[in-house]
Amino acid sequence: MRQRSLVILTSVLTTGALTLTACGSRNNDSKGGDSGNVTVTIGVDAPLTGQNSATGLGIQYGAQIAVDDANKNKTVPGVTFKVKALDDKAIPATGQQNATQLVAEKDVLGVVGPLNSGVATQMQQVLNTANLVEISPSNTAPELTQGKDWQTKKVRPFKNYFRTATTDALQGAFAADYAYNGLHKKKAFVVDDKQTYGAGLSKIFKEQFAKQGGKVIGTDHVSVGDRDFSTLVTKIKNSGADILYYGGQYDESQVLTKQLKDAGANIPLFGGDGMFTPTYIKTAGKAAEGDLATSIGVPVDTLPAAKDFVATYKAKKYPGDYGTYGSYSYDATTAIIKAVGQVIKDGKLPDDARAQVVDAVQHNSFDGISGKISFDEFGDTTNKQLTVYQVVNGAWKSVKSGVANPK
Repeated sequence: MRQRSLVILTSVLTTGALTLTACGSRNNDSKGGDSGNVTVTIGVDAPLTGQNSATGLGIQYGAQIAVDDANKNKTVPGVTFKVKALDDKAIPATGQQNATQLVAEKDVLGVVGPLNSGVATQMQQVLNTANLVEISPSNTAPELTQGKDWQTKKVRPFKNYFRTATTDALQGAFAADYAYNGLHKKKAFVVDDKQTYGAGLSKIFKEQFAKQGGKVIGTDHVSVGDRDFSTLVTKIKNSGADILYYGGQYDESQVLTKQLKDAGANIPLFGGDGMFTPTYIKTAGKAAEGDLATSIGVPVDTLPAAKDFVATYKAKKYPGDYGTYGSYSYDATTAIIKAVGQVIKDGKLPDDARAQVVDAVQHNSFDGISGKISFDEFGDTTNKQLTVYQVVNGAWKSVKSGVANPK
C-alpha cells in the first residue's frame, strides 16, 4: 500500500478545551513492518477504580476487544487502532479533565464512554467544541440527547454525542410496568442517590407506577458512599411497601438490600442497569435473592453474534463485568472504527477528520454484536430492547424482555 503523510493542524485553545482538527499519526515504529500506517486512538472514559469500577472496566475491555478485532481483521486497511483508557472515578470534574486531555491528543478520533450520565454532562461541551465524536454504551439520562425539556420539547444539545444504550424514559416505564403487572406490587417506596442517573430513573418510575395504578407511599434519598442505612431501613419497613425501587448504582444498593433483609423487611429491591452486575449479588449474598434490575438489550450470553466476544473476554481474563455494557462498548467502538474507514482516503486522513467522523457515525447502520446499530436524529440508539432480570439461586436470570411504551 502506498503511504501518505498526515497533515497536523495547530491546536487552538477555546472555551477551556484544546480544539484539534487534524488527527492521526504515522506509526513509524509499527512492529508489523508496515511503517507508514496511520495510527488512530480511540479514547475510553469510565470509572476504572473505586465506585462503579466493575461496570467501568467492562466498558474499557469491550472497547479493547473491538480494537484488537479491527487490527487483526484489517477492518480499515492502512490504519492501526489503539485504545487510551482514562479513569474518571465516577467524578464529573475528572471526566471533564479527561475529555480535555483526549481533545488535546492529535491521534484521538473518537471517545467511548462515560459510564455515568452525571459525568457525561461535564464532558459533552468539551468534546463538542473539538468536533470529537462521543458514544456512550451506558448513559441513559434522556436530557443528554433530547435536552433539559425533553418531556415537552425535544432538542438535541450536541450533534457529536451518541449512545448505544436506550434511555431512562423507557427503562423506568419498563420497570414500573413489570412491578405492577408482572409482580403485582401495589405499594412502592422509592429511593435515589441524588445523581443525574439515579434521580432521573426514580422520577420516571414513580410517574409510570402511579399511571399503572400503583401507589408510591414513600420517597427518600441517599448519598454516594453511604454505608449505614439503618434509619432509611426503618422508614421503609414501617411504610408497608411491598417493593423498594432504587435509582442509583450497585455500590449502595447492594448494601441497602442486605440491611433491609437483615431488619426483617422481606421485600424485593428493584433497580436499573446501574446495579445489574454480578458484584451486586456477591456483596449482598443471600439478601439479593429475589431482587430485580432492568438492563438494556437482551442477555449478551444469548446473542449468537456476541459468542466470540464473550469467549475472548473470558479467555483473556479481563477484569470487570462484560455482561452489562461490554457488548455495547464493543459496538460503540466499532461504530467509530467504521466511521474512520469512511473518512480516510488513499491512506490519508483529511484535515477535518474529527468532524467527518461525527457525520459518518450519524449515518452508520450495521449489525453489531448487541443487535442493530444505528442512531436517530437525537443520537439515540434505534434499538429499544430492554430486559428485566431477577436474582434466582444466586445469579441474574432474565424474566422478561421487550420494548417499553410509556403512556
